[in-house]
Order: sequence, then structure tokens, then C-alpha cells
Amino acid sequence: MGPTATPLGVQLEDAASDSRFDALQARLPRMFERIFPDPLEPRVVLVVPSLSMDPAALAKVKGVHHYEERMLCMLMLLRLPRTRVIFTTSQPIAPAIVDYYLNLLPGVPAIHARERLHLLACHDGSDEPLTRKLLARPRLLERIRSQLGDPERAHMSCFTVTNLERDLALELDVPIYGCDPRLAGLGTKSGSRKVFREAGNLLADGEEDLRDPHHVVAALAALKRRNPGLQRAVVKHDEGFSGEGNAILPLAAAPCDAGLETWLHRELPRRIRFTARGETWDRYAAKLAELGGIVETFIEGSHKQSPSVQYRVDPLGRLEEISTHDQVLGGAGRQVFLGCTFPARRAYRQSLQQAGRRAAEILCDRGVRGRFAIDFITVPSAEGFVHYAVEINLRKGGTTHPFMALQFLTDGRYDPESGLYRTAAGQTRAYFASDNLEDPRYIGLTPRDLIDIAVARDLHFHSASQQGVVFHLIGALSEFGKLGVMCVAPSVKGSRKLYDDTVSILGAEAARR
Repeated sequence: MGPTATPLGVQLEDAASDSRFDALQARLPRMFERIFPDPLEPRVVLVVPSLSMDPAALAKVKGVHHYEERMLCMLMLLRLPRTRVIFTTSQPIAPAIVDYYLNLLPGVPAIHARERLHLLACHDGSDEPLTRKLLARPRLLERIRSQLGDPERAHMSCFTVTNLERDLALELDVPIYGCDPRLAGLGTKSGSRKVFREAGNLLADGEEDLRDPHHVVAALAALKRRNPGLQRAVVKHDEGFSGEGNAILPLAAAPCDAGLETWLHRELPRRIRFTARGETWDRYAAKLAELGGIVETFIEGSHKQSPSVQYRVDPLGRLEEISTHDQVLGGAGRQVFLGCTFPARRAYRQSLQQAGRRAAEILCDRGVRGRFAIDFITVPSAEGFVHYAVEINLRKGGTTHPFMALQFLTDGRYDPESGLYRTAAGQTRAYFASDNLEDPRYIGLTPRDLIDIAVARDLHFHSASQQGVVFHLIGALSEFGKLGVMCVAPSVKGSRKLYDDTVSILGAEAARR
């Protein structure tokens, strides 16, 4: 395979490096069969929560450098008594935050877990991805190597897998449980549309592989002429994060005659509305040339939903559904991911899984491994619900860490037949989770302050009842007034009430200051 450009501008290396990476990844099936099934088997998990994505898009997300903390749910692997976790970050994590997670561990003394946890920080708050920072620090890499131990018992878990993570894996001689970066094109907006088309999924009318404003104008003109009543279209960068690469163009006033292209060239820069704050057309168009993009019909509907279905392909190539969510979206045109509820609505969670399965099987056949999600827009119809396939995320995302935390905390199981999650005792659990609980009154609250409030106001996850509140993104609280929260209850309705109560309590406590 020849060199392939990546979103970070890195080139895949020569065939010899490809071969080395393939040999490295070949360890995973053996490890999965021999070590993963036994909780008492010694193993090492290297966690690299690097947001190795387009830096310009990441810079638009408030407190984004704290998003590495979302993978702190992986510390709950320490409930396995012979498992060691190496957790890497750009900046050191406050001890109070680490203690908070360790005290969530069911049935394991925190002191025992702490001895098996190795926290390594780059002490670098720059905008570079964490993985690039690690690769630039040979002494830090040597410390990681010294902790990895037996290479047949170690693997790496990442937020996303790009060529940077591939380089790190080769440098450390440790395989990655995740998607091969050579398959990253399947998870772009353009790649997603091609997979959906092959799978026979319904998708919004549009065009992909667009590289400049002329291509965008031509695609918009074709879209409007095919549907003269079209009110809005969406333009998306191929690589986006939390909807920050999306923009909406009103088209109700656009003519359908020969002057359509002229109107679009004139009106596009001033009428388009960006999801990202402070974005301009010139910057957006330049990024389009770099990343590529798509144009799609904006799917209208007052009762539409934005569900997502998650899958996992294990190292043996076995595909399974692992969860469904209804996403909570906000911002311009409801394009920005704010949070999610689990599970998705009963009325369509089964048909959602079936729709996603067709695309998931294609991804599995192409060699995709690890966790991924497929997003839809769902619209009610006279026959039931219509699912428009929107995008594929070949990485961990906003729905990943809350579900992983639920599994670690309750030791339960997802039932694909019912779409429900049941604890080991057979009780149903649901949650409402958000990465964007934000209030300027929170600014100045330290992690210790949050823990004090949680203790005083009973904002806990209770291991006995296996329900309650779990916080994340705690490091963003004091500087940005931003926090993540997951509220677990027997039902979605109960979890939402718990979330509303939590927001009310935090607001009252912040106001008291």
C-alpha cells in the first residue's frame, strides 16, 4: 500500500513498517484468548487518551485539554487484582481526581489499586496531541517501557488511533486494541457515506469528496435543483469533533434557475452559519481544502431524534452490538454533541441496531477492530421510524466512557435482544450523561470543592444500590466552569431527574459562595 495522507499530515511508512505493525497487532488475538477471559491473569493496559485530531477543530472546544480525563474510567480496570494500568496525560492530574476514581472501585481497597496505577505526565499544556508529546520525550518513553513488562501481556487503549498512535505502538512494542489507522478513511464523513451506500442504508441526499468552494457550490446547486423546495443544507468537514466542523446554509431564498450558481457564490460566505463560535468562511474553506468535506440535505422534522448505536469487533473478528444511545444535541441547527441517554428509545432501538448492523458488518469485513459508533437521524413516519445514516466514528466518543463506567461499576451486561442493560443481580440500569454541564458560577470551584459538595449533598454513586452520580472532566471545573456528569438510575426518566437534581444542587452550592 502506498503512502496515505492522514488528518494530522503524517504519512504511513514503508512496507517494512506496515509489516512490523501487522506482526505487533497479531499478538492481540492470542492475548484475547489466553488473558482477557481470566480476571486473575496479570496484564498491563497502557492508556493513551490523546485527542489526535485536527488541532484547529479541537481549539474551538472549551477546556479541550481536559478531555483526556474522560478515559479515567479506564482506572476501573484496577478492580482486576493483577491488572496494572499506565495512564498518560499532557498535564498531571490532581490527586483529588485520582482518589475520586479509585474510591469508586467496587470491592477493591483504594491503596491496593493505587499501587498498580502508574500516572505519567508530559508536563506540556501545548495544543499538540498527547501522543506526539510522548514521542518527543525519549526518557518518558523509557519509563513507560520499564512498566510494561511482558510484551505478551500488554496492550494499548487509545481515544483514537492515528499514525501517531501507530508510531508509539512500534516504539514501545505494544499492540493497540483499536482500529488500524490505514482504515481511517472509512470513518470520515465522505467515507461514511460510501459505506452507508454500500450497506443499503438510507442517507440524506448529498455529495462527498469535496475539496474547495467551487465543489461545494456545484454540490449545493445540484442538491437544490433536485429538490427545489429545499430549505437548508449542511456542509461538513470530513474530520470533525463534536459537530465543530459543521455549518448550515439556508436555501429557501435561492433561485432554481440559471442564476443559482451565481447566487451561491455571492451568498454562501455571508449566509452560512457555523457550529463553531467565531468561525469565518475563509478559515472554513481553507480547512475544507485540507481535510475535504461533504454537502447534505438538512433533515427537517420537529420530532426527529439523533440516536447512535455502538459496536465492538474483538481481536478475533467477532462483531457485537454493545449499546444504543439517544444523543442530546445543541448549538446552531442542533449539530453539537452535548450528552446522551442510555438506552435509546424503546420504540426504535431494535430497528436502529438492525440498520447499523449492515454498515458494521462491512466495517468488520474490512478489518476494523475495537469500538466504533454509527450515528443516525431518526424521523417518525406513518409506518414507524425512518433512520437516516449520518456518520461513522472509528474511535471512542462521548457515548463510550459513560457506558464503560457503567460496566465497570455494576459488572452487568448489555442485552442486544431487549436493548437493556442489566446488573449482575438482573436489575435494569439507564443513565443520562453530559460532557457539557457548564455554568460560569462554577469557575473557581476546585476538585476538592466538588468532592466536598458531593459528600455533603449525597451526589454519589452508591455501590450497594448501583445507582447515583459519577463526575468526570473534573479538571475543567475551576478554570472553565465546565464539568461532566453521569447519572445512573433504573430508568431513563429517573436518570434525567437525578441529573436535573444534580444541576440544581451544584447551582445552589456555587451561588452560596
